[in-house]
Amino acid sequence: MQKVVVLDFGAQYGQLIARRVRDLHVYSEVVPSDISADELLALEPSAIILSGGPASVYAEEAPSMDPEILELGIPVLGLCYGMQLMAELLGGEVAHNDVGEYGPAELRRGCASVLLTGTPDVQTVWMSHRDAVSAAPEDFMVTATTEACPVAAMELPRKRWYATQFHPEVRHTAAGSKILSNFLFAICGLEPTWTMANVIDAKVAEIRGQVGDGRVILALSGGVDSAVCAALVHRAVGERLTCVFVNHGLLRKGEPESVEHVFSEVFGIPLVHVHAEERYLRLLAGVDDPEAKRRIIGTEFWKVFFEEAGKLGDVQFLAQGTIYPDIIESGARKTGGKASTIKSHHNLIPFPPGVSFELVEPLDHLFKDEVRELGEELGLPAELVWRQPFPGPGLAIRIIGDVTAEKVALVREADAIVREELDAYNQRLFEKTGERNSAHACWQYFAVLPDVRSVGVMGDERTYERPVILRAVESADAMTADWARLPYDVLASISARIVGEVAGVNRVVYDITSKPPATIEWE
Repeated sequence: MQKVVVLDFGAQYGQLIARRVRDLHVYSEVVPSDISADELLALEPSAIILSGGPASVYAEEAPSMDPEILELGIPVLGLCYGMQLMAELLGGEVAHNDVGEYGPAELRRGCASVLLTGTPDVQTVWMSHRDAVSAAPEDFMVTATTEACPVAAMELPRKRWYATQFHPEVRHTAAGSKILSNFLFAICGLEPTWTMANVIDAKVAEIRGQVGDGRVILALSGGVDSAVCAALVHRAVGERLTCVFVNHGLLRKGEPESVEHVFSEVFGIPLVHVHAEERYLRLLAGVDDPEAKRRIIGTEFWKVFFEEAGKLGDVQFLAQGTIYPDIIESGARKTGGKASTIKSHHNLIPFPPGVSFELVEPLDHLFKDEVRELGEELGLPAELVWRQPFPGPGLAIRIIGDVTAEKVALVREADAIVREELDAYNQRLFEKTGERNSAHACWQYFAVLPDVRSVGVMGDERTYERPVILRAVESADAMTADWARLPYDVLASISARIVGEVAGVNRVVYDITSKPPATIEWE
C-alpha cells in the first residue's frame, strides 16, 4: 500500500498533515522524528513529510533527524521547521528574524516550480515562525518569497527535495490542497486509491488474520466509534462477536433504546444490556472533581464489563473503538507525537490485574470524520453515524460539580432540546447547500449544567434556579474548533424551549470560546 510518512517534530499541525494527505485519498501516518533511516525504510514509505515544530534548529535540545533519511531516494517535503532542518542539514543557513510571521502572509512566486504549479503568482499562505531559511542549500532553487521571508519555498527537483516555510496543510493557505496534490501526484507519482471501501476490505482481512477462529467481545458505548467498530468486527467474524452495552445512566435521551434496536434487531449482533444506573449514582455521590469522575466511571465501566465478560466463557479478544484523537489527547506514544495529556480516556485505561485479552483496534489510525465515512460504507443508519460526538463518561462531565439523579435528568432534557433544534438547523443548511458539513454547520452541540444558581422571574414570582450553558462548535476533526455563529432566532428558540420545558432552569447562556484556548467539553 502506498504510504506517506510524517516525521513529527512536535508540530501544532502534525496530525493535521496526515489528515490532509488522507483527504486526497493517500494513506498517511505519523512517526517520531527520532526514527532511524533503517526503521523508516522498513515502513516502505512512498513519500516523507517533515512537520513543523516549536523549536529553533540551533537550540541545544532541538529535535533533529537521521540525515540518512534524506538520502534514501524517497521524495521529501519539509514544512516550516522541517524546511529549516533540511536547510541546516544540507548546508544552507537559518536565521532568527527580528520580525516573525504569524497568520496570513502574501506569498510571491519566483522561478518555475513543480511544487507550486497551478497556483497563483501571488497568494495567501499561513505562516507561524520567527526563524527562517536565510540562504538555501547549494543547487536549491528559491521558488517563492514573502516580505519577511527571503526563502518561503525552495526545491531541488533532481533529488526530489521540496520545502515551504508556510503551512499548506492549514486551510487558511488558499492553494494548500493543490500544493499537497502536486507533491503527492506530480512529484511522487502516487495514486488516490485510499478509500473507505478499500479500508473495509483491508481491515476485515486484518481482523480475520488476527482473530482466526476466536471469539471477540466489544464494549458498546452508544457512540459512533464503538458502533462502527462493532459493525466492522461483525463483518469480519459474524456471531463470534458479542457486544456488552454498559448503561451507566449517563447517556443522552433515547440512546439506550436506539443502541439496543440497531444492534440487536437490525444487525442481529449478540448484545448484553447491563443496567448499572443506580450503581454509578452511588459511586459518584458527592464527587465534584472532573478527573475523579472520569476515573470512577472508567474504572467501574471496566469492572462491570469484565464481570459480564467472565460469564461468556472462552473469549480471547477485546475489540475497542479507539481512534486517532483518543490517542493524541491521551498523550500516547503510539502516535509518535509528544502531546501532553489533556484528559484521560476510558478506553485507554489498563486491564485489571489477572485479566488478559488481546486487543483488536481497527479504527486506531482513523480520524472521527473518517470513522463516520466508514460507518456509512458499512450500512449503519445515518442517525447513528452522524450522531453527536459524546464522551465516554457521558453527562457526568457536562454537569459541573457532583452528579445526582436530578441533575442528570435536567441536563438530559436540556440537551435533547439543543440537539433537536440544531439537528433541524443543520438539516436546513444541508437542504440549502447540499453539503452535510457545510461551512456554517454545527459539528458538536450540547448543554452544560454549571454548579451555580441564578435569580429569575417566572410567572410574576422570583425564582432561584439553575442556568444552562449552550455549547455549539464548528470543526472537521475536533483537533481545533470555532464557536458556531448561530442565527439569533435559533438561539432564541433554544432558550425559550429550555426555560419553558425543563423544570428547574431559568436562564440559558451561550459559550463563544474557540478551541484553543478552550476545549470543546467543559470538563
